[in-house]
Amino acid sequence: MKPLSTDDSRMLFHKRIFPDDSRCQNEFEQVSKDILKKCGGVPLAIITIASALASGQQVKPKCEWDILLQSLGSGLTEDNSLEEMRRILSFSYYNLPSHLKTCLLYLCIYPEDSKIDRDRLIWKWVAEGFVHHGDQGTSLFLVGLNYFNQLINRSMIQPIYDYKGQVYACRVHDMVLDLICNLSHEAKFAKLLDGTGDSMPLHGNVRRLSLQDRNKDDQGTPLRNFTGISQVRSITVFTSAINIMPALSRFEVLRVLDLSGCNLGKSSSEQLNLKGVGHLIHLRYLGLLGTKISKLPAEIGNLQFLEVLDIGSNFELHELPSTVWNLRRLMYLNVFPCKLVPAGVLQNLTSIEVLRGILVSLNIIAQELGNLAKLRELEIRFKDGSLDWYEGFVKSLCNLHHIESLIVSWNTKETSFEPMDLLGERWVPPVHLRKFESWMPSQLSALRGWIKRDPSHLSNLSKLILGSVKEVQQEDVEIIGGLLSLRHLWIKSTHQTQRLLVIRADGFRCMVDFGLDCGSAAQIMFEPGALPRAEKVDFSLGVRVAKEDGNCGFDVGLQGNLLSLRWYVKVWLYCGGARVGEAKQAEAAVRHALDAHPRIHIAMEPRIAKDAHDDDLCEDVEN
Repeated sequence: MKPLSTDDSRMLFHKRIFPDDSRCQNEFEQVSKDILKKCGGVPLAIITIASALASGQQVKPKCEWDILLQSLGSGLTEDNSLEEMRRILSFSYYNLPSHLKTCLLYLCIYPEDSKIDRDRLIWKWVAEGFVHHGDQGTSLFLVGLNYFNQLINRSMIQPIYDYKGQVYACRVHDMVLDLICNLSHEAKFAKLLDGTGDSMPLHGNVRRLSLQDRNKDDQGTPLRNFTGISQVRSITVFTSAINIMPALSRFEVLRVLDLSGCNLGKSSSEQLNLKGVGHLIHLRYLGLLGTKISKLPAEIGNLQFLEVLDIGSNFELHELPSTVWNLRRLMYLNVFPCKLVPAGVLQNLTSIEVLRGILVSLNIIAQELGNLAKLRELEIRFKDGSLDWYEGFVKSLCNLHHIESLIVSWNTKETSFEPMDLLGERWVPPVHLRKFESWMPSQLSALRGWIKRDPSHLSNLSKLILGSVKEVQQEDVEIIGGLLSLRHLWIKSTHQTQRLLVIRADGFRCMVDFGLDCGSAAQIMFEPGALPRAEKVDFSLGVRVAKEDGNCGFDVGLQGNLLSLRWYVKVWLYCGGARVGEAKQAEAAVRHALDAHPRIHIAMEPRIAKDAHDDDLCEDVEN
């Protein structure tokens, strides 16, 4: 990469340390120039040093700037750039608190350029014992999340964002990875076997093992003959390296076992006998995500210290064994896509904080959820059920005072009542609620009772998805638009009666991802200045309704609006009951209004045949 200019280097450096105005205070002017000179315009060096000087709430005193300057040696030049860059990174590493050093070192177990899932990494830190309680009662995961964010703020790891702008993973820069691998080797922190011939030799006391992709001809004899395997506390296996994995019974003190992504299914040529997992009585973390298993052994119940069980994305696995009942210390359970849970299991998992993918098939299971007082995240699906099931679930939900994320869906549409209407009228959500998704039908308006009663109670709600409501009224738009933390919205109405909905300029001030689909029965119009921060917008336009008296035609306020769009605009043109010519006119008007934005998607419902005449009527479609 070409070095940055002096001005660009200074701007990058000062913006990281003085984010409010990016201007350097007078006392730091000269020392900052000297530091930047030694950085040689290399962005990684500039960001790393700036992050070290800006860590915490305040800029570090000038004396620490001077110490850092002296530690940088001669600075980055063409002759010694690699050596000096290592010196800079080493300074940043040794400037970390001890708990962050340990968490950063742990990333050496991942191959170069790995996309490291944030939540899985944090739960592994917890299981390894790297995360310590701060305030009494604070979730260890939330403490670990703070560690993760600190490493990002110090530029030791690189965040990876999803399309909604949320961090879901991280990467480690090649030079940082090189540093922590060397430090890990010196400290005997972890051993890597990667099949390159450069693997660290296996001898002595090995605490952590990372088995990475192997050469086809490498049979892994050194590992299978390694006598110290019984002392290994943590092992992470990547894909093809599963064929050198020893029998589980050889591990005596294992705390972390991560086989995620390895093929353990019937088609695997090297099947690992999972029944041996019952011998791992010290195990805290068991990662079997996407391993193609079809059955979880009953011996899993022997793992009474287990804190994390991740068996998601195993599509042949349909039910959990009843012995899961014994896992009283379990804090995280992922069984997505939805799995059946035997009656009596959930009521015993009183330490659980995250529960994903549970399929409710009995009323008693819905009632057992009420015992999970520490639950923060719940993703649940109803197989079918009677009114008693849903009433039991709502009653349980009212006992879960720490819920931050709730996702509810169902498998059937054949009921004589609308399940989510029960929730809407009887549930008062806790102030911690950040995310609510409902894919269950409602005969009420978009505004659930718990939103309408006291919107100020939802000060932390950042994501709201209502996949099936009867209708959206202007009052709903106004109140939802006033939720100050709301960043992601998707609402779909099925029986719309209000013909015109206006998105006003004073609402949705933090909205990043906006979606509102009212089918063919409504027109959505945007006031000037509406959605000032929206990066992605989905909305519907009923062509026939737009032509009615009192509505706005095809000018829905897009031109000169939505100035923060970064991803795309998607417009659902519902043409049912309109003439083909009117549908084409609507499409042209939308494209003209958004011609400055390159990513416009227009979906016509129904699609217009190529040979259709302008006077032909478009068929009506179900919302």
